[in-house]
Amino acid sequence: MSVNSTETVDIQCPYCGETVGIIVDCSVENQNYIEDCQVCCRPINLAVVIDGEGVPVVEISQEDEV
Repeated sequence: MSVNSTETVDIQCPYCGETVGIIVDCSVENQNYIEDCQVCCRPINLAVVIDGEGVPVVEISQEDEV
């Protein structure tokens, strides 16, 4: 994994079901943030973990889900 590398990951919006691409900063191992869906503009919770091989693993949920 190179420092400051980014990766595009396709996710499915938990609201509208559309597939959207997000850009993940692979230089940060654990990330939690909210990004609006590019289609329906609703907020998606993103929990990102960079695995041992530098591959981002993304878990998504609706804003009101814990």
